[in-house]
Amino acid sequence: MSDVETSGTDAGSSPSPTRRNLLRGAAGAAGLAAVSGGLLTACSSSDSSDDSSKSGDSGKSVAGSTVTFGSNYSDPAAKAAFAALTAGATASSQVKVKINTVDHNTFQQNITSYLQGTPDDLFTWFAGYRMQYFAAQGLAQPIDDVWEKIGGNFGDSAKQLSTGLDGKKYLVPLYNYPWVVFYNKSEFAKRGYSVPTTWDEYVALAKKMKTDGLVPIAFGDKDGWPALGTFDILNMRINGYDYHIKLMKHEIPWTDAGVTTVFQHWAELMPYVQSGANGRIWQDAVKTLETKQAGMAFQGTNQVAAQYVTDKADLADLDFFTFPTVNPKWGQDYMDAPTDGFMLSKKAKNPEAAKAILEYIGTGPAEAAYLKTDQWDVGLANGLQVPTYNAIQKKSVEVIGKCKSVAQFMDRDSDPAMANAMISIIQKFIDDPSTGNIAKLQKSAEAQAKSIYTS
Repeated sequence: MSDVETSGTDAGSSPSPTRRNLLRGAAGAAGLAAVSGGLLTACSSSDSSDDSSKSGDSGKSVAGSTVTFGSNYSDPAAKAAFAALTAGATASSQVKVKINTVDHNTFQQNITSYLQGTPDDLFTWFAGYRMQYFAAQGLAQPIDDVWEKIGGNFGDSAKQLSTGLDGKKYLVPLYNYPWVVFYNKSEFAKRGYSVPTTWDEYVALAKKMKTDGLVPIAFGDKDGWPALGTFDILNMRINGYDYHIKLMKHEIPWTDAGVTTVFQHWAELMPYVQSGANGRIWQDAVKTLETKQAGMAFQGTNQVAAQYVTDKADLADLDFFTFPTVNPKWGQDYMDAPTDGFMLSKKAKNPEAAKAILEYIGTGPAEAAYLKTDQWDVGLANGLQVPTYNAIQKKSVEVIGKCKSVAQFMDRDSDPAMANAMISIIQKFIDDPSTGNIAKLQKSAEAQAKSIYTS
């Protein structure tokens, strides 16, 4: 299979999952080292070169010019939604959009070399630290002029997530999605299960499912990143949001007793987690939930609900609950709700036309149009009216809205190199969750954190 697919606005199929992966090749304190030289540079289509003379002059009309858009929306369902979004952008701005789609993992693994080479004008990316990193590296252009026009469409949290360390705006957000515990309503009804709200109830339900012959918690961590979400939620449930963010910044050591408590709770849950997780991709884990071999799965709607749609599974039977309370002090106040959006390359050939596209994307009607096809994410624009929202999306808005704070996921809230280190450490924990191994892994995490955050 080709690593790079030039798709235009074609919404054809692709075998890749709809989920950003961690930059697994990144290493060292600097973070995002190139995994392989220039693999994504082929994303920049020659079709855009004849429009380069129109860029850089805000006084010129951009109508009729072409913008190239590097996209990691490679899953069939997400790809179709993105095609609809860009078609709407063209209708609004009269700027043509050439989409260059790359499978999700390849896009993330090669993002640095891509941006340093000959990138597309616009590219799909993530809010928060991930956006700030590339902005600080000078690989993205500030878009404050775009935000002067769209700023009223977003709340303070979306604005903060789109702001670089220099105080300038670098991203136009599109959607977010919650990490929650999924289950099939029919299976719970058939077996008389109740939704747990506390840790003890959650563990008791997992025990009952195992007795009933189900896999209590479907789980696949071959790609490394899914387990980061479990660490995040346990840390926020046990130690709170502020503690979690400080740990991500290494303002709290990884040998701290609070981290030990996180792993101890996780170890308590491990007898009920699908075995062999390190050799299983998350898509296969979700299929065990789809086929009712498993009772629950903790992951993002951006993965689980999207795969139900792609697999033509019964989406109406899918439901979720927020991860139960562990420490009553924090209740269910926090969760991971990652935000995705779009950035302007520093080397964009047609920046003014690209900004016209971003101005359209940063509106309620644009988000609503995208969400006619997307049946798993939720929009961020103020007062967004989306009559096409299904039960999963309506509930997502509700549970995110109840949170006092939301995290962006470990691979977005921490240094990329540290997130990579934790992938390996957590996979070793999954293989051996013993007390002795937990202590060793915490020491390893702290040693790597000291190297990463002090060099």
